[in-house]
Amino acid sequence: MRRRPPFAALWLWLMRIGVVSDTHNNLRNVARIVELFNEANVDLVVHTGDITQAKTIDVLADLSSPMVGVFGNNDQERESLNKAIATHGFQFHEPPYEVVWASRRVIIVHDPAELEGVLTPDHDLALHGHTHLQRIENRSSQLLFNPGECAGHMAGLNAVGIVELDSLEAKLIRF
Repeated sequence: MRRRPPFAALWLWLMRIGVVSDTHNNLRNVARIVELFNEANVDLVVHTGDITQAKTIDVLADLSSPMVGVFGNNDQERESLNKAIATHGFQFHEPPYEVVWASRRVIIVHDPAELEGVLTPDHDLALHGHTHLQRIENRSSQLLFNPGECAGHMAGLNAVGIVELDSLEAKLIRF
């Protein structure tokens, strides 16, 4: 496992985050995702849920950056997932998870329906997964983002994303 900065120091310098969702235990794709995020030198990786099994977390342990995330509806093996998450020093939460990074108020959920009643105009960034469909939606000064498919379920649509927190710009990396 590579050496990652401690979470306590992370929030001060965080500027670009990698976003991944719905890996659904496709270990070959997850290994490629790790390569892409490491090459992109992201400060943090956010997983928006549906990891499915602990062995996926073990592959994600090769990330150069820390990882946080939320659980999805297919993350039923919580005991083994929580053990792997703790072993590798990651942090996962029940959605919605709200945090401030680089002075940006961020909300993270798995299912976009979970944003109802909790997403406010005060949020700068909302991240979600679940639909397997890419979404880059700008609403005034707010960005809603889902990188879409990365589990190989929809041929030719594999992608992860990078969000620049200073400009609130998102881009897709297709693979």
